[in-house]
Amino acid sequence: MKTAYTKTYQKPTALVSLLRQRGMNIDNEAKAESYLKRIGYYRLSAYWHPLLQEPKSQHVFKPTATFQSALSLYHFDRRLRLLVFNEIEKIEVAVRTAMANIMAEETADPFWLTNIAHYHSKQNFQKTMLLIEKELAHSTEEFIDHFRDSYTDPYPPAWMLVEILPFGILSRIYENINNFKARKRIAVEFGLNIPVFLSWTIVLANMRNTCCHHGRLWNRKFALRTLSIKGSGLLSEADQHRLYYRLCIIKKFLAVISPNNDMTQHLLDLLAKYPNVDTAAMGFPKDWEKEPLWRN
Repeated sequence: MKTAYTKTYQKPTALVSLLRQRGMNIDNEAKAESYLKRIGYYRLSAYWHPLLQEPKSQHVFKPTATFQSALSLYHFDRRLRLLVFNEIEKIEVAVRTAMANIMAEETADPFWLTNIAHYHSKQNFQKTMLLIEKELAHSTEEFIDHFRDSYTDPYPPAWMLVEILPFGILSRIYENINNFKARKRIAVEFGLNIPVFLSWTIVLANMRNTCCHHGRLWNRKFALRTLSIKGSGLLSEADQHRLYYRLCIIKKFLAVISPNNDMTQHLLDLLAKYPNVDTAAMGFPKDWEKEPLWRN
């Protein structure tokens, strides 16, 4: 049964007292107040949730729970987001380039991206065009300004447009392309088939947005499921809703884009710096780093 929300705002000082009452060990109250003021109680609460006794609804902390341990998880998650965002950026750039070049080659149309003739659904094309026009209107890129000042065409060529479009829009565009050969060539460029490539790019675009908006990756249960392929190096028993499976997708892309990438080492270094982090909560299996996918 729903009820009205009756909780009121509390100052950091009162929140520190509340955490103490619930059993959290806080060595430095002034420092804890400072973090609550700068980061926020609600954001930090996700990181001390595992420190609560069962049933967690009673909000009583375990005897070993400390403010510092929750803060350590917060710092870990922040560094994890930076790592993940950095790796997805490499994939995003490669996908942009492949789509622009392969479609231009297959269609012999520099303006294929804004040409309705190259799409299955005209309705979806119109929705995409609204997003494209919005991005163009807000773009401050010099190459866009130069095009506007130099040419009479209503839209720049595809290889310019893809540079200002969000990753998620590119996934929608790819899904709607009616040139099967081009779609297949783009997917094969990354060692994938069409359905898996589409599924993975949608998942990565969603994950990229999570990173951009400072969302939590640690201990998160992702809603989107994804497709897989035999021989992809992704463990079939891995939980698709947990972070590890998505890290495998990133690693699989990087194995094609940058065969000598150092993602494995960066991940190992991060986990070594935060030994208190429960990798199983993120879906990591035992000895994950020994899997063939991660040894390259």
